[in-house]
Amino acid sequence: MNNHIYTIGREFGSGGKDIGLALARRLGVKCYDKELLDEAAKESGFCAEIFENHDEKPTNSFLYSLVMDTYSFGGYSSAPFLDMPLNHKVFLAQFDTIKKIAEKEPCVIVGRCADYALADHPSCVNVFIHADLEFRSAKISKKMNLTVNKARDLIQKNDKRRASYYNYYTSKKWGDSRGYDITLDSGRIGVEGCVDLILAFRKSLEKK
Repeated sequence: MNNHIYTIGREFGSGGKDIGLALARRLGVKCYDKELLDEAAKESGFCAEIFENHDEKPTNSFLYSLVMDTYSFGGYSSAPFLDMPLNHKVFLAQFDTIKKIAEKEPCVIVGRCADYALADHPSCVNVFIHADLEFRSAKISKKMNLTVNKARDLIQKNDKRRASYYNYYTSKKWGDSRGYDITLDSGRIGVEGCVDLILAFRKSLEKK
């Protein structure tokens, strides 16, 4: 198999992680989600708790684009890196880890702006998983033993957090279909149906 990479963006409660795991199983490759935090911690020397505390959380500090205009990633001991706010250090360490993993092996990566980190990867398919609020509310309500109203509030809070994080650190808009190769409604087609369509999409690319 070629070094195919799949990134999975997802609405909270849409089952994006489940789809990523199912896709990885079908392909016989690794699926990285929280595991990315451990990898980034090892690479950067930061403790894992720092990555947990900053995982996919937005920031209100200065624009990330200003940092990238003046900084080319030159290692964790370089002066520009050391002078950055902690949240930028965490993001860049994850960014660097995602690129290294993609160079090393075919895999599935869930969330964490992986599609942006791998924008120049020649064999990357970027997927976004969504579902209507009613479907997601029922799923989260059952999974977390919450009332439907509380599940809905949790969904809206997490979607807002993910969107803020993604929009802040990338040049794209979270969930906008134009920013992905394929977007799928998991509420209508299910986990395995999503995997089938992702693989069919990859196959169609290879026929060109």
